Amino acid sequence: MASINSRASGSLPRFLSLSAEVVENQGEKILLDMKRHFCCFRMGMKTQSGLAKLEGAAPLITVRVPADEELQWFDECLDEDHYLGAGRPVGDYLRQVVELDGKPVALLVWGPACYALKDRDLWISWSVIQRLERLKLIVQNRRFLLLTPKGQCPNLASQAMGVALRALPEQWQQRFGYRPLLAESFTDPEAYAGTCYKASNWEPVGYSAGYSRQSRQHRADFYIANDRPKRLWLRPLVPEAAQLLRSPQLPEEYGAALTAAPSGTLPVNAQQMDSLLDVFRKAPDPRDTNTRYRIGPVLTLMAMALLAGRREIAEITRFATTLTQAQRRRLGLPRKRGTRAFYEVPGYGVFYQVLTRMDPEAFATRLNQWLQSRSGTLPQALAMDGKMIRDHIGLLTLAQHEDGAPFALAVYDQKENTPRCEQTAAAALLEKLPALDGKIITGDPLHCQRAHARSIVDKGGDYLFQIKGNQPKLLARAQGLDALKDTPFLSTPSPATDASRPEPCTPLPSNRSPQTSPMPGP
Repeated sequence: MASINSRASGSLPRFLSLSAEVVENQGEKILLDMKRHFCCFRMGMKTQSGLAKLEGAAPLITVRVPADEELQWFDECLDEDHYLGAGRPVGDYLRQVVELDGKPVALLVWGPACYALKDRDLWISWSVIQRLERLKLIVQNRRFLLLTPKGQCPNLASQAMGVALRALPEQWQQRFGYRPLLAESFTDPEAYAGTCYKASNWEPVGYSAGYSRQSRQHRADFYIANDRPKRLWLRPLVPEAAQLLRSPQLPEEYGAALTAAPSGTLPVNAQQMDSLLDVFRKAPDPRDTNTRYRIGPVLTLMAMALLAGRREIAEITRFATTLTQAQRRRLGLPRKRGTRAFYEVPGYGVFYQVLTRMDPEAFATRLNQWLQSRSGTLPQALAMDGKMIRDHIGLLTLAQHEDGAPFALAVYDQKENTPRCEQTAAAALLEKLPALDGKIITGDPLHCQRAHARSIVDKGGDYLFQIKGNQPKLLARAQGLDALKDTPFLSTPSPATDASRPEPCTPLPSNRSPQTSPMPGP
């Protein structure tokens, strides 16, 4: 937890000492000047090589990573003056020293994020597998200590936090090779109001469950209830941080932060896996009768792999090997001969045989029925996309925009203009869907077809399809509409004149303009 403590001892920076000495005569003017300087720091900062400073001026407030010989002093300050102490460095761990006029005024510590937080994960809306793979892209503010006496310098906490946040992504990349997307922190609502977090654009999103470690000397991860939930704060470090964290594909520059999900990580829980097994246990087996792996577990493994985003037979095979022994036993997989508790999983050849011999339509129908029975309602935004599993089966997925989780599936083969091409499969998939009231279906240019649009509109939904040169007349018409003064989607702003041009301003990082939807309001 990174609640703010203020150190009551230690030498003051020269600038702050000067203000204290003249407070009786000209204190008001000096302090106002100091506040004005801090406001300048907030609005006009740039970060270069971990140093935050005003353009065209000497560094007044800076953020740096302490040298190795300063680590002992850094930790001693935290041990003496922070009620939580210095803590133990674990994982990717970064210390920051905030200086004013060359003298330290604040210390911050950043470390790994919590493994799971209900309110945070709900705010991001990512899947379990995404959380496990991308957790390092979230950093936690573990300690925040002011080295000045409490009340000596108003607004210092929020200014120090703001400058540290702006320097954090670059310093983190220099140390660990990637830039974090989101910061998290906690405050005790019974002791701290979190004013500096509010002032530096953190967002309160909920509370922790209210547990703490048994003791600092206890080596195991043993937690007990303390009946004091901590307030959870989040601060995006880049625009659209939540959208990036839950996106199906991350940009390449964040690849260094990805970690493989541990064994046994499934896109469904144990009860859902049991119900999925019950669905596929009733499916006919296209193979010979003397098979070692029954069709129910094999199809269930294939379905869970598809739900987890696997699209190649080799990827499905590797997914199966990540199951724990308990999960393999729960699926009813065979036990290896000569062992008491080792259960084998199907290999590449088994999945190849099933994929090439099964009825793909029946497989998709069973999986669709299971998905729809568990979804409750349709997602607010769905995307159609087709992927081939090698050359054997084409999979058309109607998936959620937020995390790529599929809602409905259809199969097709590679040949266009056939009864089972991707366009035909999409038309059949849309026809089988329930009402689409209040939903938006998006698709690539292949799905920009009159029949698809009519099917969506008839069910009460809306569509947003891309247009390319394969439909030249439609593309020319769309380009003509875009050239109008007022398009059907977004109004075209008129050129600004000297009289109407607004004053330039620099918004704060979190003060983003609200998103504009092309769809009219209800």
